[in-house]
Amino acid sequence: MRKIITGVLTVMFIAGMGAFAWKACAAEDQPSQSPAPPEGAPPLGTHPAPAADAAGGGGAQPGGPALGPATPPLELVESTPKGELKNPYNADIAAIAEEGHHRYLSAGCNGCHGGGGGGGMCPPLTNDTWVYGPDDDTLFRLISLGSDGLQAKGYHRVKQEVVVGPMPPFGTIIKTSDDLWRIIAFIRSVNPGSEKKPPLQ
Repeated sequence: MRKIITGVLTVMFIAGMGAFAWKACAAEDQPSQSPAPPEGAPPLGTHPAPAADAAGGGGAQPGGPALGPATPPLELVESTPKGELKNPYNADIAAIAEEGHHRYLSAGCNGCHGGGGGGGMCPPLTNDTWVYGPDDDTLFRLISLGSDGLQAKGYHRVKQEVVVGPMPPFGTIIKTSDDLWRIIAFIRSVNPGSEKKPPLQ
């Protein structure tokens, strides 16, 4: 009789622990509250454009898709003719640079180019060597497509850098064109003369 009672109590204890564990797991599955965005940044999930006509940084063809700040980078690249991508933040780089730096870090760019853009296992963003050209259009396409994808579109190296490894494509890692333009604004902030260089393509 004692063995039966002990067995029943053991089963009840195990069942109780299972219910407790299930409740704990269910609590862990609840969505956590996202951290607040940096001061001055738009709320997470929103990407306001500085001007309606420059929302995507490039223009759609008449009758083509409506492009805006939430357009994925690869879609903007495919929808915009070569040379027409322009950063809508060029007039106010200093104001957007800190947020651009936050997005640069979030995308993992610092893993190769350093936290401040000073380089690491990949070229520094602070020097004057722009391997494919320094203009907005080329830089946006390089980051989106990667160096191999850019070359597949007919681009060629116009300068050489000590580090010659390929740039991986970030067009699916960086979710919106607006995020990428903000990252490019940060790059311009650490290399202020770069946007004034003439296109080399």
